[in-house]
Amino acid sequence: MAMIPSFFNNRRGSSIIFDPFSSFEAWDPFKDFPFPSSSLIPRENSGFVSTRIDWKETPEAHVFKADLPGLKKEEVKVEIEDDRVLQISGERNTEMEDKNDTWHRVERSSGKFLRRFRLPENAKMDQVKASMENGLLTVTVPKEEVKKHDVKAIEISG
Repeated sequence: MAMIPSFFNNRRGSSIIFDPFSSFEAWDPFKDFPFPSSSLIPRENSGFVSTRIDWKETPEAHVFKADLPGLKKEEVKVEIEDDRVLQISGERNTEMEDKNDTWHRVERSSGKFLRRFRLPENAKMDQVKASMENGLLTVTVPKEEVKKHDVKAIEISG
């Protein structure tokens, strides 16, 4: 008789696979938090909801680039709020379904997206420009020139 119980074979010899995590499948660790759980966002929308945006700073400007394939400029909004916040939002609508069509795979995402960025103090809020070409949104926020302080050498006496 074995001293260690077997989780893989029962007394009748049939194979049983023991999965200690099987009871956690429906467990939502965030169910009691005041924000909506990730299960409320449909999986088919999740890729577009988290649109990736690059932000780089050059000596002249802050440049934001977002890949938005398939969207027209009319479907994207770029806004500046009073408290120095750049907001980029939009929506990709789902295609109209024909009852006679059979879908084999649906990987393209649809739905709304919204990204917000707090701009630094050196941003020229009144000169922001945006352009869209081939699904690439580019937002350019010029920077104010940094005033270089004159350094005056003081002679030390004594």
